[in-house]
Amino acid sequence: MKYKSNDNFSHGDERKIGVLLVNLGTPDEPTTLAVRRYLGEFLSDPRIVEIPKFVWWIILNLIILNIRPRKSRDLYKKIWLENGSPLLVISKKIVQKIRGSKSISDKKHVIVNLAMRYGNPSIKSALENFKDQNINRLAIIPMFPQYSAATTASIFDKVTFEIQKWRNIPDIRFLSTYHDNPAYISACSNKIKSFWEKEEKSEKLVFSFHGLPQVNLHKGDPYHCYCHKTARMIASELGLKEEDYIVTFQSRFGNQVWLQPYTDEVLENLAKSKISSVDVFCPGFLCDCLETLEEINMQSRDNFIACGGKSFNYIPALNDDEKNIKAMEKIILDEISSWDNVHLNLEENLMATKKLFDKHRHNRKI
Repeated sequence: MKYKSNDNFSHGDERKIGVLLVNLGTPDEPTTLAVRRYLGEFLSDPRIVEIPKFVWWIILNLIILNIRPRKSRDLYKKIWLENGSPLLVISKKIVQKIRGSKSISDKKHVIVNLAMRYGNPSIKSALENFKDQNINRLAIIPMFPQYSAATTASIFDKVTFEIQKWRNIPDIRFLSTYHDNPAYISACSNKIKSFWEKEEKSEKLVFSFHGLPQVNLHKGDPYHCYCHKTARMIASELGLKEEDYIVTFQSRFGNQVWLQPYTDEVLENLAKSKISSVDVFCPGFLCDCLETLEEINMQSRDNFIACGGKSFNYIPALNDDEKNIKAMEKIILDEISSWDNVHLNLEENLMATKKLFDKHRHNRKI
């Protein structure tokens, strides 16, 4: 293996802290080819589909990638923005606002980048950018508040796969979950409160999280528990009783049993049981995306109304709201706080190292 070095590296150069925010990913454009490429990368990840590789390769390449891309393409077209995929556009806004915030911009030695686990901008390109800028401390912040092996752990896999090829390995911190972080919980509850100040509160609040195969829960994945804790903490801040809200799971795929109750079935049953109005909030999605904008705000809305419901309110994701930016700043600063405190001492040591290296090089010439 050839270990990668920074061609511009010089002993004594300022070493910096890199913060990498990572979201799931999106196709580059709403076309069949782009969606197939994206789904091919996404569904080839063994963290996503845990069945024998050879069997899954046949199913994926001979069936799914010949059928699913066209259907997904049409769904993406419904929510695509003029400047790209909502998930990517909003993720970029979040990172730009974090970079521009005083608490981060004052720290010239801190570099904040964005990457997608699948698609672009890639984790590989973001890490290469960090290497070129001489980072020696790296904090990875997944944009999934609730840990799961299918999302958060996959980011860890990819980051370590790329970093293992470096000659100079940085210190690494990986934030696996912040489902109960007070700043994140406060941002969620404030989002809902702000919505209720503008719109009349509905009869029932539905927390809809992305689903996972139920077998993952039995194998020890804590995601299901984390989702419920997030919902309880938000509900507590809102002063809700247990009967005022319900936790559900969406986006199931295939024939196996997924985490229950299913969002679509719950909404259908609520409408049939004479609950005329619902508010739906998706705490697990920091950014609005296909799963919130199309699946929830279009499909679920239509189904609820068709089953007898009268009022369906989708409460947007945290997105680049000021409360979310402040929450992410707090999460980032907490992760790098001890590194930040020793930065000045580190720079003094680096200058001493540079002098020693220059002296050694001078003696070799003599």
